[in-house]
Amino acid sequence: MQTVPDNKPAAKIVPDNASNLSKKAQVAEMFNNIAGRYDFLNHFLSMGIDKGWRKKAIGEVAKINPQTILDVATGTGDMAIAAAIAIKPEKITGVDIAEQMLEVGRKKIVAQNLQQVITLQTGDSESMPFANGEFDTVMCAYGVRNFEHLEAGLREMCRVLRPGGKAVILEFSHPTGFPVRQIYRFYFRYILPTIGKMLSKHSKAYTYLPESVMAFPEGKRFCEILGQCGFKDAKARPLTFGVTTLYTAEK
Repeated sequence: MQTVPDNKPAAKIVPDNASNLSKKAQVAEMFNNIAGRYDFLNHFLSMGIDKGWRKKAIGEVAKINPQTILDVATGTGDMAIAAAIAIKPEKITGVDIAEQMLEVGRKKIVAQNLQQVITLQTGDSESMPFANGEFDTVMCAYGVRNFEHLEAGLREMCRVLRPGGKAVILEFSHPTGFPVRQIYRFYFRYILPTIGKMLSKHSKAYTYLPESVMAFPEGKRFCEILGQCGFKDAKARPLTFGVTTLYTAEK
């Protein structure tokens, strides 16, 4: 496995420490392997609360009435579909490194008759094939912690966002209050990996999830990183006792 500087602890968290593949390649392989069961597990393991988190994020996106939206790490397209239905923009483009996830998303988009609005394509968050300032909004739900190089991915998101445009990011975080913090840590460390492994048939995916969340620079620190990557007025809004955080920023 490639070495990572000590000041980048989150970049060291990979699905398989024994693998010689890069984090990016491992993440793509992992999500391709669980693509067919991903949506069920996502909703089941979060007890359906993830739908409400996405709804709040879409509410932030809607505030600027965007006509062109980029959904980074779109996965199976849940965020893109929710935005298309709620906001009715001209165009949403979703990018992800896991092609099998995108295939599941394309079927969902056709089922919703949204193929004229949403396009999904394979793409690397650190090097996207879009023009500077091409999008009114860039959004990402539970994907930034999977970036191999966090700052590179955030700078690329900023590059393709128009001046005055808005970034909306959802990511897991750590509750701090008692007893939610204790319950959360127990669930993430023991319950989620066990159920995830059993249902996904993938031994590493739901062990990697809590490890990557624990290492992610959340809250104020992540807002500082957004500022260093070209964004301004970055804000962090904890949701559901801090289980997840909704970040917003402008270019």
